[in-house]
Amino acid sequence: MAQIALTIAGSDSGGGAGIQADLKAMSALGVYGASVITAVTAQNTQAVTAVHGIPLDVIAAQIDAVLSDLNVGAIKIGMLATPEIIQTVADGIASFSGPIVLDPVMIAKSGDALLAREAVQTLRDVLLPRATVLTPNLPEAACLLECMVAETPAEMAQQGAALCGLGAQAVLMKGGHAEGAVCHDLLVSADTILGDYSAPRRETKNTHGTGCTLSSSIAAGLAKGLDLPYAIKGAHDFLQGAIAQADTLGVGHGHGPVHHFHRTWG
Repeated sequence: MAQIALTIAGSDSGGGAGIQADLKAMSALGVYGASVITAVTAQNTQAVTAVHGIPLDVIAAQIDAVLSDLNVGAIKIGMLATPEIIQTVADGIASFSGPIVLDPVMIAKSGDALLAREAVQTLRDVLLPRATVLTPNLPEAACLLECMVAETPAEMAQQGAALCGLGAQAVLMKGGHAEGAVCHDLLVSADTILGDYSAPRRETKNTHGTGCTLSSSIAAGLAKGLDLPYAIKGAHDFLQGAIAQADTLGVGHGHGPVHHFHRTWG
């Protein structure tokens, strides 16, 4: 019987991030992916030119359709766009007792905003306490905490612990925006560092969808029943391979996508 993961996120018409990246990653890792689309974006490797939020009743109906029928092992939550969508998703998953990976998507790789400013407080209050693991990059963590962006591993650990103080069980502080030849992602609980996942920083512009891919890959591991540190280790290794092979795809003229199927073709 297949393990099932659900992604609740926005659609990326360019196929590199969002729902499309999530389903590709889940499939590549041997997990059946179901989806709830919260927004449709007109997006490619260069820009987001339009965003259309899905009606709230349709979002709620999608969640109910999936959870009432499919045996979902884990949920990944990505782009939610507005306070109303955030509340609708929170209400829809209220009875779900499995692990939840919350990726607080705020800005696209192109620099375009994907989360309304007024939605940050709602995300912090309503969904963050539901997260088995929160997966912010450094600017997103700083926005949630209303503080300066972390610049050192010690500051990353401190901010991760502070986010746990807001209700998340664990926080994976992603170090992609930091400096240095080695990128560190720190898994933090309220009182300790649970893991340090490091990799050499690669010289490529083709990193569109890395955050979506990592969070959905973690959800895939959790759906398989892996403990959180092992799910993150598997997701981190998978993503590093996808980044390493990204330049072979040649998709688009801007920030191209990572290669989700690097283990099977290309």
